This record gives sequence, C-alpha cells and structure tokens, in this order.
Amino acid sequence: MKISTIICSGLIALTVCVARADVGVDDAAVGTFAEIYEKLDSVQWGGKNIGVVIESLENLSPHAHLAATDDRIILVWRDSIVGNFAQPRAGDWVGYGKITTALIDKMRDRDDALAALGTDEIYERAFDALMQGIDESGKYIPKQKLMTNNNNRILTSVGISGWRDERGNFRVGSIIGGSPADAAGINQYDLIDVINGKNVRDMSDAELNIVFQGLNSGTAKLHLLTPTGNRSVVLRRATIVLTDADIIFRPIDNGGILEIIVNDVTDNAVNIVNEALSKYQNATGIILDLRAASGVDAKSATKLAGLFLGAKPIMRVSQTAGEDVEYVPGGDAATDAPVVVLISNTTRGTPEAIASSIYENNRGVLVGTPTAGSARIASHIDLSNGGALELLNKSIKSGAGMSLDSRGVFPIVCLSNIRSSRQQNAFFVNVINNDFNIQDFNKNKNIDVAAVRRGCPMFSSGDDEDMMASAVATKILTDKVIYNRLIAE
Repeated sequence: MKISTIICSGLIALTVCVARADVGVDDAAVGTFAEIYEKLDSVQWGGKNIGVVIESLENLSPHAHLAATDDRIILVWRDSIVGNFAQPRAGDWVGYGKITTALIDKMRDRDDALAALGTDEIYERAFDALMQGIDESGKYIPKQKLMTNNNNRILTSVGISGWRDERGNFRVGSIIGGSPADAAGINQYDLIDVINGKNVRDMSDAELNIVFQGLNSGTAKLHLLTPTGNRSVVLRRATIVLTDADIIFRPIDNGGILEIIVNDVTDNAVNIVNEALSKYQNATGIILDLRAASGVDAKSATKLAGLFLGAKPIMRVSQTAGEDVEYVPGGDAATDAPVVVLISNTTRGTPEAIASSIYENNRGVLVGTPTAGSARIASHIDLSNGGALELLNKSIKSGAGMSLDSRGVFPIVCLSNIRSSRQQNAFFVNVINNDFNIQDFNKNKNIDVAAVRRGCPMFSSGDDEDMMASAVATKILTDKVIYNRLIAE
C-alpha cells in the first residue's frame, strides 16, 4: 500500500529572534527544540492538516498571550508587551528553537511555578503545549524515564491511571495493586477534582503526569469525589513492579480455564502469553482479559492477536487520508481453544484492534462494556539528548476497515444489561438460563455510538464487574452449545 508524507506547512507561520537563555533552560534547549520542530515537520499525521504554532506556548501560563502576524510574534504578559520577535525563514529549525527558548525564558522570569521546573519538566510542558496547537496526542519522554520504564516492568507512580471527564476532572480508571493509591483505598471511577490545592480542570495533562509519575518520591494531596462522600488523601510516589500480562490457570474436568490478563500490549506481554499457551495446552477455554489493557505499538498487538488468529489481518493504520497500512501476523496460531474476550471502557489503543480482530474472524466472544474508542498508534522518535517523542498520530481501523478511533468496539454480551433493574439479585439465574441479552452493534457503520454507550454503561463497582465477568465467561466456555450460538451471532 502507498504511504505518502504530509509536510507541516503550519510551521512556516512561526517566528523567531535571537534567544536570551539566562535562566532555567540553557543553550542546549535551542538545539533540542530545533530538533523537535524538524522531526515534527516530517511526521505523517493521519491525514490531518497540521498547524504547529508557537502561539500555543501560551498554554504554559494563564498570564501569557501570544499573537502572530505575517512577520512578527508578540508575547503579552498580563496587559504588557514583553517580547516582539521577527519571523525566521522557512525551514530555519535553529531559529524556531531560539524563539521557543526565548519565550520560555521570559515566562519563567515572571512565573514562579515555571521557574521551579527542571529542564526535562520544561521540555515536557512545552511539548504538551505545542501538541495542543496541532490537535494531536503526544508527549516528550526524558532519557531517565525511558530507562526507568524499560519493558514497563518498573514504574515510579502513585498507582493511578484514568482520563478526564467532560468537566475536566480526573476519573480514576484503574488502580495498580499494592500501589500507594491502592493502600489509600482509592477506587475505580472516583473523581479527583483538586490536586495540591489546584483545580484539576486548570491543570494540563503534563502537570497531571508529573503528579502521578516521576523519578523522585514526591507527594500529592488529592481531593476525591466518591459515591460514599468526599475526602482528601496524601499519596507518595513509590516504585512499583509491574508485569505486562498476568496468567491464572483454573483446572476443571479434563482441562481448565486459562485466564490471561493483559495490562500493556508489548513484546514482553507477547512472550508471557506465548509461554502460557505453550505451558497450558490442555486449556479447554481461554479468557483474554483486556479490560484494563492499553497499547500504542502496532507490531506487538499484531503478534499478540496472531497467537489466537494466525496469519489474518489484525488492523489497518491510517497515516494519510485514504491510505492505510495493513498489519498481518507472520506465523500460525498457538491455540485453537475457545476464547472469551473481556473488554471495558478502559480498553484503549491497540487492544481495541485485538478485540475487533477476534470478533471479525469469529474467533471469540466479546463480553463486557464498550471500549474507550481511543484507538491510536504511536510514532516513537528518538532525540539526540537521549529523550524521545511519542506521538499518537496514527488512527486504527479494524482488519476489515471499520474505524475504531472515536468509535470503539462493542461487546456481544453487555454485562451491565444481563440483569434488569428489577432483577438486581437475579444475575446468576439469568446466567444459568442463558439469558445474555445478546446484541451486536459492531457491523453497523452508522450506529449512534453515544446511544450504545448509554445502553451498555460502565460499571461503578469493580468487584461487581469482576464477579459478573468471571461467571459469564466461565459459563460460555464450559457450554459448547452456548459458545457456538454466540459465535454464530
């Protein structure tokens, strides 16, 4: 398939002057920012018309405003003009680096919070601001974080992951077992509205990341809105040992159920799953739990799906308008055991493609609630200073070409619909009677996604979801008649 490159023509609108690097960010920042702009200019952006504008650096401080003309860029601080710079020639990456450094220095002169940040933190904050200007998801990763998070096995974190709600508050999506957040009793779907005295809606994603993860042990005071009342907790970041996938084998008559819990779709996760499939070849059914899974690497996801599907199309990645790259595994499937795939609103990224490929090839039954609809692939770009850029600039489609980004994947069996409001205690009766309320919305390209999500809502209790998921998955995998009927749906 043809791949073409879209040049970031919006970069030409940037302006520059000789920078003054007398505080915080040293002269090396000029080279780093120059390299960032040059590499952004060559990225393929999924068909979007990109406008990388230095004006978006005003997001670094609520007191800053940047305005550009054809040949000038002006920095206004509160009500005073504090910078007036000339435009560089097109492709003058060093010039772009100089103006970025100069603008940041002027802001740090006037903003104590910015002045207190270290060099890597400034790179992270500035890159986050620039990404807001091009309407893409991405982050700057310092060298030390790349080393610390190698293979995603060691993480310095409070143990919280999640997303912003429509009001800008942070919704807790999952808690890492044994983490400070777990010990403090924070639960899935709790809302965090204030961190260290600052409203979360006024914080950037980069600021949130600094609070939740970091190389030092720092503390964070969180105010929580929970179903049982509001409370404040203080968490200290700590080192947590993670595995990308966990394996549980439950023996039953003449075999057993192999439960594979995927946390992050990486090559390491592929190796763990492959070893488990080899070790437990007597498994009569497999539960592939993707409910808390994330992933941004297409190759790892393709290999993981290939263990169940073999050489079948797993996904298509859109890099330019109308032009896709197809991903197909190179080997045979490692198992032919029946599969139930558990999905939820925190299934995001490449795991959404894995779930979709298993569905499209009638290889397993989807159970749970709709996935996040955040199906993006990352471009990983190494920088000369040892850091890297991770840009979620490529959207994912299913192997058959169905768009997954902003849509997601829908379960055939919606767990939250198995029991009615009048049958809250009749869940197991419904399971025993095979009353699964089966519905398939995945084939309808014009489906009202919001309506489907309202009709199959997320769970408010993680324990409740775990109980239902385990019971339904086990029932399906241990009854061939039910499994075959659901596959035929």
